[in-house]
Amino acid sequence: MSGKNTDKDLIQTVEQSAMNAITIDCVIFGFDNGILEVLLVQHAEGISKGKWGLPGGWINKKESTDDAAHRLLAELTGMDNIYLEQLKAFGEPDRFPLRRVITIGYYALVKREDYNIKAGFTASDAKWYKINEIPDLIYDHNEILAYSIKNLRHRVRQAPVGFNLLPEKFTLLQLMHLYEEILGVEMDKSNFRRKILHMKLLVPLDEKQQDVSHRAAQLYKFDPEIYEKLTQKGFNFEF
Repeated sequence: MSGKNTDKDLIQTVEQSAMNAITIDCVIFGFDNGILEVLLVQHAEGISKGKWGLPGGWINKKESTDDAAHRLLAELTGMDNIYLEQLKAFGEPDRFPLRRVITIGYYALVKREDYNIKAGFTASDAKWYKINEIPDLIYDHNEILAYSIKNLRHRVRQAPVGFNLLPEKFTLLQLMHLYEEILGVEMDKSNFRRKILHMKLLVPLDEKQQDVSHRAAQLYKFDPEIYEKLTQKGFNFEF
C-alpha cells in the first residue's frame, strides 16, 4: 500500500470518528413582579417530546455561533435587539443519548413586557418559570442553567447588565429587588440607595409610580452613555 493511500485512509478514519454535531442552548432570563424567571420550552417531537428544556437549536453551516444564537432568539421572541452573552461549550460525551452533540451555551437578558413569547415549530409550549421552581430538564440543561446563574451573579458585580431586565422607567426598590434576586441576598435599602446613586448611572425623572396602593416612589432610568462606559470598563459593585 502506498503512502498516499495510507494518508487517505487515515483522513477518512479521522473524518468518520470526528464529531460534527453542534447546537445552541440559551438561558433566557426575565424579571417580573420582583421575581427572576427563566423561559423554558416544552418539546413537541423527538426523544424529548413532552419534556421541558432550554430553547435552542442547530447552527446553520454558513453562520457563526453568535449569529445562530441571535437567530434562534429572534425566532422565539420576534425581536433581535437582545442582550446576549456566550457562556461556554458543554460537551460531555453522553450529554445527548443518541449521538455525540456539543452545545454552546448562551444567556440572554430580556425585558419581559417587550416580547410576545411564542413556542417555535419544534416546541408545543413556552413558559416562564421562577428561578427556584425549575423542573427537571432534558439532557444537561439543569447544569447549563446553574452555570448561567453563577455567571450572571459574577457579571452583575462587574457591569450594569442587570438593567436589561428592567422596564425603561423603574424605582430604586425595583432595582434593589432585581439585585437581590440575582445574587440571592437581602440588602439594606439605604445602603443600596447610597451605592447605586454614587455610581451616577441613574437619571432621576420628574415622574412617580402610578396606580399603586402605597406611596408612589420616584422613577429613574439609566444613562446609556454611562451604562456603555461601565459595561466596557467594568466596576466592582459589592454589597
